[in-house]
Amino acid sequence: MKILLDNCTPGPLRKHLTEHTVIHAAKLGWAALSNGDLLKAAEAEFDLFITCDQNLRYQQNLTGRRIAILELRIQFWPELELLADQVASAVAEMQPGEYRILF
Repeated sequence: MKILLDNCTPGPLRKHLTEHTVIHAAKLGWAALSNGDLLKAAEAEFDLFITCDQNLRYQQNLTGRRIAILELRIQFWPELELLADQVASAVAEMQPGEYRILF
């Protein structure tokens, strides 16, 4: 699976998703894109978008999206690292167009 990490998502999470291709939005030069533009760009190239933005589902119309979205309620890496196995399990279960919240 090809995964895009949002700008607010800790980059070290990549180390725990080794079965997938994981790219951080900033590495693509997408750091300045608004959420709507970022989702549109992500949907063209990625299967899953991982974000820590808890407002995304309220700010964007997610109906009909093909990309799966995983919202993490923990952004602080030392805390998230302890739960990285649970993130990896959720990623493995995600279906196209699904929106899931963890923690």
